[in-house]
Amino acid sequence: MNVKGKRVGVGLTGSFCTFDKMFKELKKLKEAGAQVFPILSEASQTIESRFGAPEDYLKMAEEITGNSPILRIEEAEPIGPGSLLDILVILPCTGNTAAKLANGITDTPVLMAAKAHLRNNRPLVISISTNDGLGMNMKNIGFLLNSKNIYFVPFGQDNWEKKPHSLVADTSLLLPTLEMALEHRQLQPLFVSMAAEK
Repeated sequence: MNVKGKRVGVGLTGSFCTFDKMFKELKKLKEAGAQVFPILSEASQTIESRFGAPEDYLKMAEEITGNSPILRIEEAEPIGPGSLLDILVILPCTGNTAAKLANGITDTPVLMAAKAHLRNNRPLVISISTNDGLGMNMKNIGFLLNSKNIYFVPFGQDNWEKKPHSLVADTSLLLPTLEMALEHRQLQPLFVSMAAEK
């Protein structure tokens, strides 16, 4: 099933090093004919990092998608009762967000959007990006991998020598992941670290 005409929510959380790739994928989603609705966590709205400024992220999200970002918890809550989305992706999904999602915590707009969306038995896709994926967060990732209606963009180690616990999704596989998740199927979720081939 392709994404043309589908209402795709995109939740941005604070893994700022992946934002360049994320915005490229937003453009691909629009080019594929999806209606894209950005949802930003407080961190992505407020933290200025060496990768960029929050006001720039807000502007880019709106310019690419043509929709004003959802910025508050109460703005995300109607996603559930209104059945506003066909599919939701958390892109990127930090370890902090994954841990809260696995434990039913809804203290950010993105987490509220996920909770509201899942009540409709519709697919939630996770594009993981965390430095402790093979550490403290592995239990949460494992739980989410085994949860109904939750799917993963294929992920693996991004730098096994310098960051042995780090996991990151291959965002170039976002579109096929979404297409399969719309059919409630999981694209092969794990890949071998590219660094291991050097």
